[in-house]
Amino acid sequence: MKLTFPLMISLPLLVVGVAGFLPHETESHYAKIARTVVAELPMQHLSRRTPDAALSQSMLDNYLSALDYDRAYFLATDIAHFRRNQDTLHEELKAGNLALAGEIYNTLKERVRDRLAFIDTVLAQGFDFTIDETYRWKRKDDPWCANVQEWNELWRKRIKNEYLRILIAKSMEAESTSTNTPAITPDAPDSTNTTKDIDLTLEREKNRSPEETIRDRYTQYMHVLEDSDDDSIVQKYLSAFARTLDPHCDYMSPAATEDFDIEMKLSLVGIGAILRPEDGAAKIVSVVPGGPAGEDKSDNRLRPGDKIIAVGQDNEPAVSILHWPLYRAVRLIRGAAGSRVVLTVIPATDPTGSTTKIVELIRAEVKLEERAAKSRIEAHKTADGREFRIGVIVLPAFYADMKGRRYAPDYKSASRDVATILRTMHSEKVQGIVLDLRNNGGGSLIEAVLLTGLFIDSGPVVLVKEQENVSILPDNDPTIAYDGPLVVLVNRTSASASEIVAAALQDYGRAVIIGDSKTHGKGSVQTVLPLDRNNTLGSIKVTSSLFYRISGGSTQLKGVEPDIVIPSAFDVMEFGEDSLPNPLQWSTVRPVMFSPFEDIAKLVPPLREKSEARRAQDERYTAYRDLLGRIKAMTDEEEIGLHLEQRKERAKTEKELLDVQNRMIEETSEDDENKPADLVEEEAIRILTDLVAIKIPIDPEPVKEPEPTEAPEWKSAHAE
Repeated sequence: MKLTFPLMISLPLLVVGVAGFLPHETESHYAKIARTVVAELPMQHLSRRTPDAALSQSMLDNYLSALDYDRAYFLATDIAHFRRNQDTLHEELKAGNLALAGEIYNTLKERVRDRLAFIDTVLAQGFDFTIDETYRWKRKDDPWCANVQEWNELWRKRIKNEYLRILIAKSMEAESTSTNTPAITPDAPDSTNTTKDIDLTLEREKNRSPEETIRDRYTQYMHVLEDSDDDSIVQKYLSAFARTLDPHCDYMSPAATEDFDIEMKLSLVGIGAILRPEDGAAKIVSVVPGGPAGEDKSDNRLRPGDKIIAVGQDNEPAVSILHWPLYRAVRLIRGAAGSRVVLTVIPATDPTGSTTKIVELIRAEVKLEERAAKSRIEAHKTADGREFRIGVIVLPAFYADMKGRRYAPDYKSASRDVATILRTMHSEKVQGIVLDLRNNGGGSLIEAVLLTGLFIDSGPVVLVKEQENVSILPDNDPTIAYDGPLVVLVNRTSASASEIVAAALQDYGRAVIIGDSKTHGKGSVQTVLPLDRNNTLGSIKVTSSLFYRISGGSTQLKGVEPDIVIPSAFDVMEFGEDSLPNPLQWSTVRPVMFSPFEDIAKLVPPLREKSEARRAQDERYTAYRDLLGRIKAMTDEEEIGLHLEQRKERAKTEKELLDVQNRMIEETSEDDENKPADLVEEEAIRILTDLVAIKIPIDPEPVKEPEPTEAPEWKSAHAE
């Protein structure tokens, strides 16, 4: 049954409550959800913020952003009308009144219908690509169009930009085909694929005109709006309320709750990527090691920060998922194991959306417990010719078999696997270790504490603040698995549990932290709470606690700042907690007493100086720096040219940028003999070698692996 909401038009109108349009039982159901959410969520949230006028205004802003993120559909007059009661929306929710949600949604549908008609008109008129004009694509903070003339001009340029993008894609595809050189081109699939189905897809897309592609894209969006059910509209509106408290809070409808439960189980059938909604698309937060996306080594592979905008099944036409609720997009991305999914993706390196790439993956079961730690040992020489054995441990997640912890003596966990690796490295006479936590988005809080304990004596590891108190989570095991020189690698995607480990090892003076200018900055914990026993009302995801370093500062927002900064591409993108709306602010608690392992800070300046001198003399790092500068320049751009020849040159530059990125950025397999150089890891190993050379080597004592009963008896917790 559909909710029927009053339609807002440009003339003054009488706003009628929901009760006049709904059967009583339907109205009562959604009103009950609204009243429950507005009562429970603020009370359960760490801040216990009382809903007020400011929160109501923020709620409306969140809802409008979810529906019209680049401020292209609504007019300024629409927005003024929507804001008429913006200070009291929390009171309307308390009364179970959801009328504004439907009013705004129905207005959006009317505006989209209008734009569909305008698109037909402007496509019929054609474009002059010799005119030197620009399109302002970065509009999420711009004012809405003041009148129809301004609105039409915006949309003329918007459609011209899309048309131009398609023309250039076809042109570059033709050039690539004529030279028989495999190339990754904007809006075109990877030409190196040669299967019959892919050829059919390529041929069909190649024969479609730009007009057909553009019309289909916006027609699909109209269908999405028309097909949206009551749960979808209510979820968007109540999620807008939830995210006034912080960006990780949410309301999940009963259907979304079921999907969330599936994701929390041990296996998924899909592509192996963690997604979140952003700017109307499904943004890649992280790629799950061992999954189809993680195992993909093509130039076009998915990377954190990429945005999925369309999904195709095998050789079927792609379906736009722009503005879809995330749970519906995920359902489309998932499918039977062994089936092919074709994703249209805006690459993270081009936030303007002027280029897209096609990513083709074979769905497979993703066993989350298979994200195991990996290691290798290498010999490295210092400038004076001394050789040292260096161990590298890559930890993609803080995984643990929570059920096995209780019942199975050989249960699998990150800390156990790393402990085993450390024993092997001890027997192999390793003299220094790199712990790589890049792209590690978190996991088990218990595992973060236990893993930190492998490198320190017993002592506090992290502080956890809940509403009423601050608790200390300690490492109670006095044994040390490894007490030699240690470097920890991080980047902007190192989050939550990774930040706990990096912060503790930095505070103890135990390790030199190397990487991006800071880590992700997610220092909060979310809890999913059902609103009723039978999942008829859905659930809320609410922030229940914050992490703090033992030195007293939070990891929230600021993250962990490395001792030596060697930036990755993520460091020049809008990536991290500080790029999200309404993030919780950084704060402090009283620090706790602990005994530093050593004063490693005094060794950092000479290590940094040597590193900077090396990089200054290395041509690869000069090229790498240029690469990051070009990515940053594209990220900072707010307008893009609409001149055909200029855009062709830009497209060529973007392809060159992608080629350089594939040669220089990490994320490749250790087993690939032709893998590109991981320059950040290379320099981290050199820094570690310098550290080994200036320290007195201490042979680590072998560690006795703790029995399962020795693990702290904490409740199951995740730092994700």
